[in-house]
Amino acid sequence: MRHARRRIVRRVARLAAVGGLLIGGTMVTRAVASEPPDDSAAPRTLAQRASGVGADLVSRLGTDRTAGHWVGSDGRPVVAVTDERAAEAVRRAGATAKKVRHSMSELRSATSTLRAAPRVPGTAWALDYRSNEVVVRGDRTVSGSDWSRLTGVAEGIGGFVRMERTEGAFTTRLNGAEPILSTAGRCSAGFNVTDGTSDFILTAGHCGPTGSVWFGDGRGDRQVGTTVAGSFPGDDFSLVEYANGKAGDGADVVAVGDGKGVRITGASEPALGQRVFRSGSTSGLREGRVTALDATVNYPEGTVTGLIETDVCAEPGDSGGPMFSEGVALGVTSGGSGDCAEGGTTFFQPLPEAMASLGVRLIGSGRQGAAAGTSATSSPGAAAPGASAPATGAGGSSPLARLADRRNIGPGLLIVAGSLVALVATRWIRTEQDRKAYRRHYSATWG
Repeated sequence: MRHARRRIVRRVARLAAVGGLLIGGTMVTRAVASEPPDDSAAPRTLAQRASGVGADLVSRLGTDRTAGHWVGSDGRPVVAVTDERAAEAVRRAGATAKKVRHSMSELRSATSTLRAAPRVPGTAWALDYRSNEVVVRGDRTVSGSDWSRLTGVAEGIGGFVRMERTEGAFTTRLNGAEPILSTAGRCSAGFNVTDGTSDFILTAGHCGPTGSVWFGDGRGDRQVGTTVAGSFPGDDFSLVEYANGKAGDGADVVAVGDGKGVRITGASEPALGQRVFRSGSTSGLREGRVTALDATVNYPEGTVTGLIETDVCAEPGDSGGPMFSEGVALGVTSGGSGDCAEGGTTFFQPLPEAMASLGVRLIGSGRQGAAAGTSATSSPGAAAPGASAPATGAGGSSPLARLADRRNIGPGLLIVAGSLVALVATRWIRTEQDRKAYRRHYSATWG
């Protein structure tokens, strides 16, 4: 009877060891296969520190002695200054000074004059700090007479206003994708934000007026939420409140395609020349640089001011998608011209301004301070920027998803090692017991 019990114990131990090998192996293989890119694989730049130094110098010296700042090709901050004393202060701070003729006050006065002129749809202007000019662009929809009238306004301002014609047309980037959609059109989800009580998607304002109901697929059977606030034209941002009040799991990652994402750790203003990335539901992840700031665009629907101008391409359906750099949220896609085959110009609504106006912060900012936060991802339970995942609540992840967690690599290896030790031990114990039993039998026979 005692021998039978020992045999049962050995068999149970062997089965447990084999089971441990299977579970541990599954944890390791699935975690390795599904591991998201690490920080070195994520799109990142080194512009934020340089941008901060430049912004601080401009703030300290004032708009009458400076004309903006940007990141140079060597990664150092460059500050445009109007006098030698300001240039010395910039150099003492470790930045590069560039002497220019026109101050920021003059540049802004020029844009005010342009804004006061009769509105011409299909035109846009922005401050080009590097050339110390205001660049005015007109798309193919602008008539010759309207362009001549605007050129006359520019000539009256002075020689630092540059006129350019551009291909394509300045339009909001709506329709034509499979992201969040409503009767107002189709857009990409932007960043997940919260007011401390409810969670929202911060996206473009032109995507839909207050009251628009958003869904997460073409059949319209999974409701994401409802637009509860926004501003367009003038600004271009809006809030979509989640149907169940919560963003769900994975609200601190921007989806960039192929199941990968970039973790967002804060929000900031961009710097001229900074390398940036945009994710959208039509054209996916794209990159480029900030080419101008404080841009004004005269869309057919109305004028939007204070935008970020970039050479990142975008297409219809990318509206509202997130722009980021170095894991820092910068803005949401507003509109532009061109496409990702021929290239073009794309404008973005700055994120800090939108959050301040709406009284929200990025979700998760409590972990990093007031500016830190997150955006959405394509994981279950979250609305994915650049994808069509609706909000399904903040439910727990499935057992399979927990097995695929990259943090399980270490525990999985430990389980495999322990199971191997247990398997070898049970085999050794059985061998020793068989040897002792044979000796007893042998001695009894000879006795």
